[in-house]
Amino acid sequence: MALVGYRRVSSVDQNLDRQDLGQVEKVFEEKLSGKSAKDRPALQAMLDYIREGDTVAVYSIDRLARDLRDLQDIIQTVNDKGATIRFLTEGLTFSADKDDAFAKLQLHMMGAFAEFERNIIRKRQAEGIAKAKSKGVYKGRKPSIDRDRVKELREEGLSTYKIAANMGISRMSVHRILNG
Repeated sequence: MALVGYRRVSSVDQNLDRQDLGQVEKVFEEKLSGKSAKDRPALQAMLDYIREGDTVAVYSIDRLARDLRDLQDIIQTVNDKGATIRFLTEGLTFSADKDDAFAKLQLHMMGAFAEFERNIIRKRQAEGIAKAKSKGVYKGRKPSIDRDRVKELREEGLSTYKIAANMGISRMSVHRILNG
């Protein structure tokens, strides 16, 4: 029976230190958005690692998932393996052998708030970008493809397939640049 920890922050410039899990035997950490459970390798590795009788410690519900369905699925996966999951901030524990209706209610409410918060953040971000664009301040992200080089390679007679391979980009990107 192992005590396993999971910690997550949304971006690489954020710090995991405030998520104190106490004494754990193994910690899985990542610096990725919590919007989708499928796109988080450390989460998937933790789910593969845990065994019957293990306990997973997570600092708070929103660190595990920002989508209520993902949250429920992750907890179900942990419980299906015979393991327990504890949320330290909320003081909630979910295990395969114990069905606590009040804890489930709290989980659903907290999960819904986490999802709501993520949606509000996205809306504010979109509003900020729109305002910045209207003022001419927002430039967008820097292009990651050298468009001039794509055109040069085409002028040298390379096919779209060879340009894509040479540049390390998709053929669709080459087509968009050449036809745009």
